[in-house]
Amino acid sequence: MRIILIGGGKIVYFLARQFIGEGYHVTIINRDPQDARELAQRTRATVVLGEGSSPERLGEAGAMRADVVLALTEHDQDNLIACQLAKRLYGVRRTLALVNDPDNEDLFQKLGVGVAFSATRVIASLIEQQTNFDDITRLMPIANGRVNVTDLHLHPGAPSIGKTLQEIPLSEGSLVACIVRNEEVLVPRGATRLQAEDHLILISHPEHEERDLRVLCGHH
Repeated sequence: MRIILIGGGKIVYFLARQFIGEGYHVTIINRDPQDARELAQRTRATVVLGEGSSPERLGEAGAMRADVVLALTEHDQDNLIACQLAKRLYGVRRTLALVNDPDNEDLFQKLGVGVAFSATRVIASLIEQQTNFDDITRLMPIANGRVNVTDLHLHPGAPSIGKTLQEIPLSEGSLVACIVRNEEVLVPRGATRLQAEDHLILISHPEHEERDLRVLCGHH
């Protein structure tokens, strides 16, 4: 799989490291010379210096062959334009964008971004629901209800305990995006082994969620 990440900072670094560890080809577009240099030194990704909302930089990054474009800058307009260009100009089938202002989430989806997600909305949902990780909690739907974000707790005896993520037969398109273990937040990889009392954030399609919960937690 060929993935283009647009942006910088720790989130892009950790995502690049995870995707490369899974064997994917990763290209990063970053407009800050120092940040771009550090990403090139710390990862095995190809790094393109420039704006992700530029057709030329997208082309230089190989958008015509990309399977996924993920825009993660702090500027919503840049993320929107990058995804629109990737889809319309280069035919990228899967586009995902970070929405910094949650009021823009619906607009992104109406304008053709495949998946628009707001970290602000996820955090607010956690607070509003007073999530305590004791049960399976459906945090929020995104992408007009086409994707669910679910928080779950692995009690002792869960069938997934002791297995690595790559050994767990999750449905196609489902992803364990985050593990909270002993109050530490882990960015999981395929070789990450699940433990009792882990708290997981699962991203899945609604029609697959029930099956994935059984695979991870057993009967609930």
